[in-house]
Amino acid sequence: MFPGLGGMSGRGGMSPRKMKGMLKSMGIDIEELDGVKEVLIRMPDKDIVISNAQVAIMDAHGVRSFQISGDVSERAASSDSIGSVVQDEPALVEPVPEIPDSDVELVEAQTGAKAEDAKAALVEAKGDLAAAIMKLSSK
Repeated sequence: MFPGLGGMSGRGGMSPRKMKGMLKSMGIDIEELDGVKEVLIRMPDKDIVISNAQVAIMDAHGVRSFQISGDVSERAASSDSIGSVVQDEPALVEPVPEIPDSDVELVEAQTGAKAEDAKAALVEAKGDLAAAIMKLSSK
């Protein structure tokens, strides 16, 4: 869980179980993700790839932090767009959310936009009503 703390019983360290219990009593939950193969960090000029990744998520009063360890490598930036295709990797395609007519009508009523503009804003906002209204209201 935390490098250098696990397995140090008898040498002045704290067992992972005791550490987790202590953190939980302070309102901090830690969850380890199973089955993570790779973590990709995209930057403007390069991609950082962490393979054989171990990921722990720490939730401290609603603020989530990720601890990642593994084999680190770098490569040239693949692209600025999130759904882009990287050589030898499958394309990431996000499904278009199903937008109920009632949501479209609500955005129309709140912004005065046409139905097709309201629906497009909702699709872009992944169904988030407030974000769609804010987008159309700022025009």
